[in-house]
Amino acid sequence: MTMLLAVAADLVAILVLTFGVYFPRHRRRDLVTAFLGVNIGVLAVSIVLGNTAVGAGLGLGLFGVLSIIRLRSDEISQHEIAYYFAALALGLIAGLGDVMDVLHLGLMALVIAALWLGDHPALFRRHRNQLVRLDVAYTDEAALKTHLETMLGGQVTTMVIKQVDMVNDSTLVEVRWIAAASRIRTELGPQMERVNAR
Repeated sequence: MTMLLAVAADLVAILVLTFGVYFPRHRRRDLVTAFLGVNIGVLAVSIVLGNTAVGAGLGLGLFGVLSIIRLRSDEISQHEIAYYFAALALGLIAGLGDVMDVLHLGLMALVIAALWLGDHPALFRRHRNQLVRLDVAYTDEAALKTHLETMLGGQVTTMVIKQVDMVNDSTLVEVRWIAAASRIRTELGPQMERVNAR
């Protein structure tokens, strides 16, 4: 009965994480399959390992091996890595726990709440990160910063020049910037109109 409760808690947690938090925000269907598959697979293996003498040490080793395999096989962004690890953690918490008590349920809820808050669109919504290729070879960083702020319509906080090509007259720069409040209102305008129409 305790194991059925653990499986049920894990299923509820991964469904909330995947369909309640991740997919409505990012709409990447292939990772929905990855999160569900990894979670259920880790849950099943950790239940089996939890009932044998090898125990939690091998389960944590499995966590590391699966992480390396998945992260080396495809390039995913930092927030998607966080969801991926959360799916792994939920499966391990449910599968390796001896009992599904308030502590285990609370830890599973904490994992979901952390991602819900940390990946919320309203959190630091003016802060942006972008890789920009310019059709001018900039060697003067002050001039580059001024050009980027004019082009992006915001304040550049950090810029890292990745490449300056003097032959083809181009600059590749990674820029972190804060969008102007007027730009945010412009971007949110159509969304607000749809909400008001409802």
